[in-house]
Amino acid sequence: MRIVITGAEGMLGRDVARAATAAGHEPVALGRSELDITDAAAVRARIAAAHPQLVVNCAAFTDVDGAEQAEGQARAVNAAGAGNVAAAAAACGAWVVHVSSDYVFDGRARRPYLESDRPAPINAYGRTKLAGERAVAAAAPAVHTIVRSSWLFGVGGRCFPETILRLAREREQLRVVDDQVGCPTATADLAEALLGLGLERRLVGIVHVAAAGSCSWFEFAREIIARAGLRCAAEPCASGELPRPARRPAFTVLRSERPQPPRLPHWRAGLDRYLAAVAVAR
Repeated sequence: MRIVITGAEGMLGRDVARAATAAGHEPVALGRSELDITDAAAVRARIAAAHPQLVVNCAAFTDVDGAEQAEGQARAVNAAGAGNVAAAAAACGAWVVHVSSDYVFDGRARRPYLESDRPAPINAYGRTKLAGERAVAAAAPAVHTIVRSSWLFGVGGRCFPETILRLAREREQLRVVDDQVGCPTATADLAEALLGLGLERRLVGIVHVAAAGSCSWFEFAREIIARAGLRCAAEPCASGELPRPARRPAFTVLRSERPQPPRLPHWRAGLDRYLAAVAVAR
């Protein structure tokens, strides 16, 4: 099948393209330089010309702190742009899989969030991602799957493990927040699930897809350092000790109540594969 992938220059988009090729499909990988999803006319023309059976939208404004000062810019991509992609896919008879975020929740829960839980974002990025979910559902009501995931990391992009590896090689000690808990999810694992949902399952609506297990950023950092064999010491701290422009939700573990949702490997398994891939790429 022919699969259009928007945001294909990002770490998730690249992994979706690789997974599609490995499965014998024909990916049409469109990075930002080839398609600006905020340009509705260009999106319609480019997707129509590709004649896809599936469109996977990985394009996003992902700078959580930057969105606090540029919410309009983030909204143009994450909300209006997402709607443009969904509308174009629906117009040519394709299914659309749209990637959303755990940051649509406020983090006050003490049990994993399910699809039916009420979103209540506490930062600009989360607000724009929630607006994107609604734009996709409105533009392609019968032919969309919205996948919420969590704490994505992958090869070839800016992500938490990449930052921790760099800093751990430069410093003897790192302080990492221990009061934010989520599900670190490898983009290579998520990519396969996105294709399965778009080509086989085609569940309409929202589906939570994140790695098994959960941890804090500190616990994640400690595992990265230990598994990479580095000597840097990680120390836990509270979020208030390392203030950021955007508030982060304290707890965004995702689980699904949909029938037979995709099950991803444990985050530690995803981390091991990431570290192996990084070692090969160096």
